[in-house]
Amino acid sequence: MNQSQMQSNQLQSNQLPQNMSHGGHEVFDAHEIIAEMINVLDQYMMFRSFMKDQELIDILDRQYAFIESQYNLIVDAFSTGSKPQGGSTDVYKMTQSNDVVFGISPTQPKKPNRSISEIKEAGLSAHMLGLLKTTASTMTMTSVEMTNPVLRRILADTVPNMIEMAYEVFLYQNKHGYYQVPQLKQQDMQTMTQAYAKTTAPPQMPNGGENQTQQQQQPFMQ
Repeated sequence: MNQSQMQSNQLQSNQLPQNMSHGGHEVFDAHEIIAEMINVLDQYMMFRSFMKDQELIDILDRQYAFIESQYNLIVDAFSTGSKPQGGSTDVYKMTQSNDVVFGISPTQPKKPNRSISEIKEAGLSAHMLGLLKTTASTMTMTSVEMTNPVLRRILADTVPNMIEMAYEVFLYQNKHGYYQVPQLKQQDMQTMTQAYAKTTAPPQMPNGGENQTQQQQQPFMQ
């Protein structure tokens, strides 16, 4: 295949219809993201039937409604390639305070549940946190290589919201003792936090291709 034939098979994004302006890998990534969001919503619905703590139920309901709204935006942008008619990405606002309880208190060793009756808020909230962390990570890795600018922008804007929701669940767990936060000894903490220093002098960057030129100029040694 000559160069002219190769160029004839290549198109600029502005030469494609909006709903076709997706790269092949992007289509598969988008399917993974959308399926993952469906998975989160479906599991949230299942989790709710086991919950008794109204505080966690309220968190789940708020997060479900928000994730569903973002899911609809992503599906709209993916299918049309254009800005969704239903609006733009919103900002999730959690209700938990940012106070974290530090320290470890003795607890019963954890083990797998032996029956449905043993499913409690500690495990349910842990499942919620895991789902949100995984989705935030997948969205981040996917959004950096999107070819459609609308879909990329929606995914990129949704990542901070997934992080905020995960942090809200972490704070709930921490407050109830499900997620304890140990600390290092003061001396060790001081050593670790002071292990780095800021730069002070400007870098001496090499010229482009300088290393390659030097290698070419070096005489051949037997």
